[in-house]
Amino acid sequence: MRSESTFISNLLRQSLTCSTPVGMGLLIAVFACVLCSTPAQSSDRDAALWSALRSGGHIALLRHAVAPGTGDPPEFRLGDCQTQRNLSAQGRAQAARIGELFRAHGIQSAQVFSSQWCRCLETARLLGLGPVEERPFLNSFFNDYAQRQPQTTKLREWLNKQPLREPIVLVTHQVNMTALTGVYPGSGELVIVRRAETGELVVVGTIETD
Repeated sequence: MRSESTFISNLLRQSLTCSTPVGMGLLIAVFACVLCSTPAQSSDRDAALWSALRSGGHIALLRHAVAPGTGDPPEFRLGDCQTQRNLSAQGRAQAARIGELFRAHGIQSAQVFSSQWCRCLETARLLGLGPVEERPFLNSFFNDYAQRQPQTTKLREWLNKQPLREPIVLVTHQVNMTALTGVYPGSGELVIVRRAETGELVVVGTIETD
């Protein structure tokens, strides 16, 4: 997974290893640009990401909404929500707001796929963007990291087969999103990914929903 903003981190590393005034000046300039970023600029970036998602060829990865805690209880059973960590009232309200964000940016419906965990399925349904289909390769491997590589490979292979003519939303977990994109998302955060002609997946940006 390659990020289109990695040049910034590379630039910073080069500047830090340079002892000349030019190198330090470049470092200061980069930080000044970051500090001067305004809400309007952030809004413009978000608008560009929503536009990209509408245009086809892009995927929205969504970490499930707020579900207090970490991992799942020892008695976890798939299909039994009472044994799982679930959305709070705040999380359910957040999921509904995320669906409203999609509609406010011109996406009335989408193909929605979800992990089989209850907190993901509930998030996906509360979006109100269409029927929700379960995909086991979106399931959390937080308690079984041996599944990290095989599940991520299955996800990549599946994405390469999708036509991407309409928006696709994948509701999943932090570990899955980080394995695929290198991004560590917050609850309810969107990571927008572009599929290049080569099949490579490129992170184009993230959208915080809270």
